[in-house]
Amino acid sequence: MNMPVTAQPNLFRQTRKVRFSHCDPAGMVFFPRYLVQLNDLVEDWFDEALGINYAEFITTRKFGLPTVKLDCSFQSPGVFGSEIEWQLSVERIGNSSIGLMVRGVDGDQLRFELHSVLVATSVHQGGAMALPEDLRAALLRFRGTQAAE
Repeated sequence: MNMPVTAQPNLFRQTRKVRFSHCDPAGMVFFPRYLVQLNDLVEDWFDEALGINYAEFITTRKFGLPTVKLDCSFQSPGVFGSEIEWQLSVERIGNSSIGLMVRGVDGDQLRFELHSVLVATSVHQGGAMALPEDLRAALLRFRGTQAAE
């Protein structure tokens, strides 16, 4: 699928090289590897763009942020040696949840589009809890026009 790649200020972008370890014997990305990299991307987004240390968010502040919903569309295969730009934006900010959209683009090719919902939880007690205010404020920089609830 050809698509124009346009700069958007509300995107967190990170380019990742497709490594041999990401691929199946045919040299194409084995799709579960994208899901592992999605989690890595969220951690990097917290650390590099939101200004919230992800490890401390979990271990010191005792918040969990599990993925409770995930929808993946794969348009074309990623291949060994290529570089994919991961583009993360916030689709929705709820009381305790965050809706994310992540696109993977290689040149002018859309490789995949992922939609996920993360929910703030207590590491000790489980169950949903309100997003912390510092996180909510940081998320606003990456939301689309319809992201706030």
